[in-house]
Amino acid sequence: MSEQQGWVPEPAAQPQQHMPSNHVPPHVPHMQHPPQWYPPSSPIMTPVVPAPLKRHGLGKGVAAVVAAVALSITSAIGGGVAALELRPSTASSTVVTAQNSSSNSSGTSSLANVAAAVTPSVVSINTGSAVGSGVIITEDGAILTNNHVVATARGETVQITFSDGKTGTATIVGTDPSSDLAVVKVTGGGTFTPLAFADSSTVHVGDTVLAVGSPLGLESSVTSGIVSALNRTIDESSESRTASGAKIPGAIQTDAAINPGNSGGALVNTSGQLIGINTAIATSGSTAGNIGVGFAISSNTAKTVAQQLLG
Repeated sequence: MSEQQGWVPEPAAQPQQHMPSNHVPPHVPHMQHPPQWYPPSSPIMTPVVPAPLKRHGLGKGVAAVVAAVALSITSAIGGGVAALELRPSTASSTVVTAQNSSSNSSGTSSLANVAAAVTPSVVSINTGSAVGSGVIITEDGAILTNNHVVATARGETVQITFSDGKTGTATIVGTDPSSDLAVVKVTGGGTFTPLAFADSSTVHVGDTVLAVGSPLGLESSVTSGIVSALNRTIDESSESRTASGAKIPGAIQTDAAINPGNSGGALVNTSGQLIGINTAIATSGSTAGNIGVGFAISSNTAKTVAQQLLG
Protein backbone atom coordinates (compact mmCIF):
# COMPACT_ATOMS: atom_id res chain seq x y z
CA MET A 1 0.00 0.00 0.00
CA SER A 2 1.48 3.39 -0.92
CA GLU A 3 1.87 6.15 1.63
CA GLN A 4 -0.58 8.27 -0.31
CA GLN A 5 -3.38 5.81 0.15
CA GLY A 6 -6.08 6.75 2.69
CA TRP A 7 -9.12 5.04 4.18
CA VAL A 8 -12.56 6.62 4.14
CA PRO A 9 -15.88 5.34 5.69
CA GLU A 10 -18.57 6.11 3.16
CA PRO A 11 -19.96 9.45 4.28
CA ALA A 12 -23.52 10.75 4.16
CA ALA A 13 -23.79 13.28 1.38
CA GLN A 14 -25.76 16.50 1.24
CA PRO A 15 -28.14 17.09 -1.67
CA GLN A 16 -26.27 18.34 -4.70
CA GLN A 17 -28.64 21.25 -5.33
CA HIS A 18 -27.36 22.92 -2.15
CA MET A 19 -23.74 23.01 -3.35
CA PRO A 20 -22.59 26.60 -4.04
CA SER A 21 -21.84 27.24 -7.70
CA ASN A 22 -18.50 28.78 -6.75
CA HIS A 23 -17.49 25.86 -4.54
CA VAL A 24 -13.81 24.99 -4.86
CA PRO A 25 -12.53 21.90 -3.04
CA PRO A 26 -9.62 22.60 -0.72
CA HIS A 27 -6.14 21.54 -1.62
CA VAL A 28 -5.32 18.02 -0.44
CA PRO A 29 -1.72 17.93 0.80
CA HIS A 30 0.66 15.15 -0.10
CA MET A 31 0.26 12.52 2.63
CA GLN A 32 3.36 11.37 4.47
CA HIS A 33 1.42 9.21 6.92
CA PRO A 34 -0.37 5.84 7.01
CA PRO A 35 -3.85 5.18 5.64
CA GLN A 36 -6.92 6.79 7.19
CA TRP A 37 -10.67 6.13 7.28
CA TYR A 38 -13.62 8.40 6.72
CA PRO A 39 -17.32 7.42 7.11
CA PRO A 40 -19.59 7.13 4.10
CA SER A 41 -21.81 9.80 5.44
CA SER A 42 -20.10 13.14 5.02
CA PRO A 43 -21.74 16.01 3.17
CA ILE A 44 -20.77 16.75 -0.43
CA MET A 45 -20.30 20.43 0.44
CA THR A 46 -17.47 19.50 2.79
CA PRO A 47 -14.96 17.49 0.74
CA VAL A 48 -13.14 14.71 2.54
CA VAL A 49 -9.68 16.00 3.37
CA PRO A 50 -7.48 13.42 5.15
CA ALA A 51 -5.77 14.44 8.37
CA PRO A 52 -2.44 12.83 9.29
CA LEU A 53 -2.58 9.64 11.32
CA LYS A 54 -0.10 8.37 13.86
CA ARG A 55 2.51 6.09 12.38
CA HIS A 56 1.45 3.17 14.59
CA GLY A 57 -1.91 3.06 12.79
CA LEU A 58 -0.44 1.37 9.72
CA GLY A 59 -0.80 -2.38 9.67
CA LYS A 60 -1.46 -2.65 13.40
CA GLY A 61 -3.53 -5.65 14.35
CA VAL A 62 -3.13 -7.50 11.07
CA ALA A 63 -3.08 -11.21 11.82
CA ALA A 64 -4.06 -14.31 9.85
CA VAL A 65 -7.17 -13.43 7.84
CA VAL A 66 -8.10 -10.49 10.05
CA ALA A 67 -6.82 -7.15 8.72
CA ALA A 68 -7.13 -3.99 10.80
CA VAL A 69 -7.48 -0.55 9.28
CA ALA A 70 -7.74 2.84 10.96
CA LEU A 71 -11.13 4.57 10.75
CA SER A 72 -11.64 8.29 11.21
CA ILE A 73 -14.97 10.09 10.78
CA THR A 74 -14.90 13.27 8.69
CA SER A 75 -15.21 16.61 10.44
CA ALA A 76 -18.70 17.02 8.99
CA ILE A 77 -19.90 14.15 11.18
CA GLY A 78 -20.20 15.78 14.56
CA GLY A 79 -20.79 14.87 18.16
CA GLY A 80 -21.50 11.16 18.46
CA VAL A 81 -22.47 9.78 21.87
CA ALA A 82 -19.81 7.88 23.74
CA ALA A 83 -21.76 4.85 24.93
CA LEU A 84 -24.64 2.58 24.04
CA GLU A 85 -27.87 4.53 24.24
CA LEU A 86 -31.13 2.64 24.56
CA ARG A 87 -34.58 4.16 24.45
CA PRO A 88 -37.81 2.25 25.01
CA SER A 89 -39.66 1.19 21.87
CA THR A 90 -43.29 2.28 21.57
CA ALA A 91 -44.27 -1.07 20.07
CA SER A 92 -42.86 -4.55 19.93
CA SER A 93 -40.62 -5.10 16.90
CA THR A 94 -39.44 -8.34 15.39
CA VAL A 95 -36.30 -8.37 13.27
CA VAL A 96 -36.94 -10.44 10.15
CA THR A 97 -34.59 -13.32 9.42
CA ALA A 98 -34.11 -15.16 6.18
CA GLN A 99 -35.91 -18.18 7.59
CA ASN A 100 -39.24 -16.39 8.06
CA SER A 101 -39.09 -14.13 5.03
CA SER A 102 -40.76 -15.26 1.85
CA SER A 103 -40.51 -12.07 -0.17
CA ASN A 104 -36.73 -11.71 -0.15
CA SER A 105 -35.42 -15.26 0.03
CA SER A 106 -36.70 -16.77 -3.18
CA GLY A 107 -33.24 -17.34 -4.61
CA THR A 108 -33.82 -14.88 -7.45
CA SER A 109 -30.94 -15.05 -9.90
CA SER A 110 -31.62 -11.90 -11.93
CA LEU A 111 -29.86 -8.89 -10.44
CA ALA A 112 -32.62 -6.66 -11.79
CA ASN A 113 -35.20 -8.70 -9.88
CA VAL A 114 -33.06 -8.60 -6.74
CA ALA A 115 -32.74 -4.82 -6.99
CA ALA A 116 -36.49 -4.43 -7.50
CA ALA A 117 -37.20 -6.58 -4.43
CA VAL A 118 -34.66 -4.83 -2.19
CA THR A 119 -35.03 -1.12 -2.95
CA PRO A 120 -38.42 -0.72 -1.16
CA SER A 121 -36.63 -1.74 2.05
CA VAL A 122 -33.83 0.83 1.74
CA VAL A 123 -34.41 4.49 2.58
CA SER A 124 -32.55 7.78 2.40
CA ILE A 125 -31.94 9.50 5.73
CA ASN A 126 -31.59 13.27 5.89
CA THR A 127 -30.34 14.57 9.23
CA GLY A 128 -30.56 18.23 8.33
CA SER A 129 -26.82 18.48 7.80
CA ALA A 130 -26.01 15.29 5.89
CA VAL A 131 -27.63 12.48 3.92
CA GLY A 132 -27.10 8.76 4.55
CA SER A 133 -29.01 5.53 4.07
CA GLY A 134 -30.95 3.05 6.17
CA VAL A 135 -32.50 -0.41 5.99
CA ILE A 136 -36.05 -1.21 7.12
CA ILE A 137 -35.82 -4.23 9.44
CA THR A 138 -39.31 -4.52 10.96
CA GLU A 139 -42.85 -4.22 9.63
CA ASP A 140 -43.63 -1.41 12.08
CA GLY A 141 -40.91 0.81 10.62
CA ALA A 142 -37.67 0.24 12.54
CA ILE A 143 -34.71 1.26 10.37
CA LEU A 144 -31.10 0.21 10.88
CA THR A 145 -28.33 2.64 9.92
CA ASN A 146 -24.86 3.80 10.98
CA ASN A 147 -24.32 5.71 14.19
CA HIS A 148 -22.15 8.19 12.29
CA VAL A 149 -25.19 9.00 10.12
CA VAL A 150 -27.59 9.88 12.96
CA ALA A 151 -24.79 11.59 14.90
CA THR A 152 -25.26 14.51 12.49
CA ALA A 153 -28.97 14.86 13.39
CA ARG A 154 -30.23 18.18 14.66
CA GLY A 155 -32.38 16.90 17.50
CA GLU A 156 -34.03 13.52 18.06
CA THR A 157 -35.57 13.03 14.62
CA VAL A 158 -34.45 12.58 11.01
CA GLN A 159 -36.27 12.81 7.69
CA ILE A 160 -36.85 9.63 5.69
CA THR A 161 -37.39 9.26 1.95
CA PHE A 162 -38.68 5.92 0.68
CA SER A 163 -37.94 4.39 -2.71
CA ASP A 164 -41.35 5.49 -4.03
CA GLY A 165 -40.56 9.11 -3.22
CA LYS A 166 -42.78 9.34 -0.14
CA THR A 167 -41.29 11.05 2.89
CA GLY A 168 -41.70 10.80 6.62
CA THR A 169 -40.12 11.46 10.00
CA ALA A 170 -38.27 8.93 12.13
CA THR A 171 -37.27 9.14 15.78
CA ILE A 172 -33.86 7.98 16.95
CA VAL A 173 -34.56 4.88 19.05
CA GLY A 174 -31.03 3.97 20.09
CA THR A 175 -27.39 4.25 19.12
CA ASP A 176 -24.33 2.08 19.67
CA PRO A 177 -21.15 4.01 18.80
CA SER A 178 -18.99 0.99 19.64
CA SER A 179 -20.39 -0.86 16.62
CA ASP A 180 -21.22 2.29 14.60
CA LEU A 181 -24.86 1.21 14.37
CA ALA A 182 -28.14 2.92 15.23
CA VAL A 183 -31.88 2.34 14.93
CA VAL A 184 -34.50 4.93 14.04
CA LYS A 185 -38.25 4.33 13.79
CA VAL A 186 -40.81 5.85 11.46
CA THR A 187 -43.40 7.92 13.32
CA GLY A 188 -47.12 7.91 12.57
CA GLY A 189 -47.53 4.16 12.26
CA GLY A 190 -47.91 2.11 9.11
CA THR A 191 -46.77 -1.21 7.69
CA PHE A 192 -43.44 -1.43 5.90
CA THR A 193 -41.41 -3.99 3.94
CA PRO A 194 -38.48 -5.26 6.04
CA LEU A 195 -35.33 -6.73 4.58
CA ALA A 196 -34.48 -10.24 5.77
CA PHE A 197 -31.15 -10.86 7.49
CA ALA A 198 -28.95 -13.55 5.97
CA ASP A 199 -26.44 -15.51 8.05
CA SER A 200 -23.21 -13.68 7.22
CA SER A 201 -21.16 -16.69 8.33
CA THR A 202 -22.30 -18.41 5.11
CA VAL A 203 -20.93 -15.64 2.86
CA HIS A 204 -17.99 -16.61 0.64
CA VAL A 205 -15.30 -14.63 -1.15
CA GLY A 206 -16.43 -14.25 -4.76
CA ASP A 207 -20.17 -14.17 -3.98
CA THR A 208 -22.10 -11.65 -6.09
CA VAL A 209 -23.52 -8.76 -4.06
CA LEU A 210 -25.50 -5.55 -4.56
CA ALA A 211 -25.01 -2.32 -2.61
CA VAL A 212 -28.17 -0.22 -2.24
CA GLY A 213 -28.34 3.29 -0.81
CA SER A 214 -28.13 7.02 -1.53
CA PRO A 215 -24.58 7.83 -2.68
CA LEU A 216 -24.10 11.60 -3.04
CA GLY A 217 -27.79 11.96 -2.20
CA LEU A 218 -28.90 9.94 -5.23
CA GLU A 219 -31.71 7.88 -3.70
CA SER A 220 -32.28 4.18 -4.45
CA SER A 221 -28.98 3.72 -6.26
CA VAL A 222 -27.84 0.14 -6.87
CA THR A 223 -24.32 -1.07 -7.64
CA SER A 224 -23.01 -4.60 -8.06
CA GLY A 225 -19.79 -6.42 -7.27
CA ILE A 226 -18.44 -9.37 -5.37
CA VAL A 227 -17.29 -10.16 -1.86
CA SER A 228 -13.59 -9.35 -2.02
CA ALA A 229 -12.56 -10.55 1.45
CA LEU A 230 -13.99 -11.52 4.82
CA ASN A 231 -13.21 -10.89 8.49
CA ARG A 232 -11.71 -7.45 8.09
CA THR A 233 -11.50 -5.38 11.27
CA ILE A 234 -12.47 -1.72 11.10
CA ASP A 235 -10.36 0.08 13.70
CA GLU A 236 -11.92 3.44 14.47
CA SER A 237 -9.16 5.94 15.16
CA SER A 238 -8.93 8.42 18.00
CA GLU A 239 -9.71 11.18 15.52
CA SER A 240 -13.28 9.86 15.17
CA ARG A 241 -15.89 12.35 16.38
CA THR A 242 -18.89 10.09 16.09
CA ALA A 243 -17.70 6.69 17.31
CA SER A 244 -16.09 5.33 20.43
CA GLY A 245 -12.88 4.24 18.73
CA ALA A 246 -13.60 0.54 19.27
CA LYS A 247 -12.71 -2.08 16.70
CA ILE A 248 -15.51 -3.60 14.60
CA PRO A 249 -14.53 -7.17 13.66
CA GLY A 250 -15.90 -9.45 10.98
CA ALA A 251 -16.45 -6.75 8.34
CA ILE A 252 -17.10 -7.74 4.72
CA GLN A 253 -14.95 -6.22 1.98
CA THR A 254 -16.56 -5.63 -1.42
CA ASP A 255 -15.73 -4.02 -4.75
CA ALA A 256 -19.35 -2.93 -5.29
CA ALA A 257 -19.23 0.85 -5.72
CA ILE A 258 -19.82 2.57 -2.36
CA ASN A 259 -19.59 6.36 -2.00
CA PRO A 260 -20.44 9.13 0.47
CA GLY A 261 -24.14 8.74 1.28
CA ASN A 262 -24.12 4.93 1.12
CA SER A 263 -23.49 4.78 4.88
CA GLY A 264 -26.14 2.70 6.60
CA GLY A 265 -27.39 1.18 3.35
CA ALA A 266 -27.71 -2.47 2.42
CA LEU A 267 -25.24 -4.98 1.06
CA VAL A 268 -27.34 -7.93 -0.15
CA ASN A 269 -26.81 -11.34 -1.71
CA THR A 270 -28.49 -12.64 -4.87
CA SER A 271 -31.44 -13.84 -2.79
CA GLY A 272 -32.12 -10.27 -1.74
CA GLN A 273 -31.07 -10.89 1.87
CA LEU A 274 -29.04 -8.49 3.98
CA ILE A 275 -25.44 -9.61 4.49
CA GLY A 276 -24.05 -6.28 5.69
CA ILE A 277 -24.53 -2.59 6.46
CA ASN A 278 -22.32 -0.47 4.18
CA THR A 279 -20.07 1.59 6.42
CA ALA A 280 -16.66 2.50 5.04
CA ILE A 281 -14.61 2.92 1.87
CA ALA A 282 -10.92 3.17 1.09
CA THR A 283 -9.58 6.09 -0.91
CA SER A 284 -6.25 6.80 -2.54
CA GLY A 285 -4.49 10.15 -2.56
CA SER A 286 -6.90 13.00 -3.26
CA THR A 287 -9.63 10.65 -4.52
CA ALA A 288 -12.52 10.68 -2.03
CA GLY A 289 -14.86 8.41 -3.99
CA ASN A 290 -15.05 4.72 -4.74
CA ILE A 291 -11.88 2.90 -5.82
CA GLY A 292 -13.30 -0.58 -5.43
CA VAL A 293 -12.53 -1.18 -1.75
CA GLY A 294 -15.59 -0.88 0.48
CA PHE A 295 -16.57 -2.38 3.82
CA ALA A 296 -19.82 -3.46 5.45
CA ILE A 297 -20.61 -4.44 9.03
CA SER A 298 -21.66 -8.09 8.89
CA SER A 299 -25.38 -8.90 9.14
CA ASN A 300 -24.81 -11.15 12.15
CA THR A 301 -23.28 -8.26 14.09
CA ALA A 302 -25.91 -5.82 12.80
CA LYS A 303 -28.79 -8.11 13.75
CA THR A 304 -27.51 -8.61 17.30
CA VAL A 305 -27.07 -4.88 17.88
CA ALA A 306 -30.43 -4.03 16.29
CA GLN A 307 -32.25 -6.47 18.59
CA GLN A 308 -30.53 -4.92 21.62
CA LEU A 309 -31.43 -1.40 20.55
CA LEU A 310 -35.06 -2.36 19.94
CA GLY A 311 -35.25 -3.91 23.39
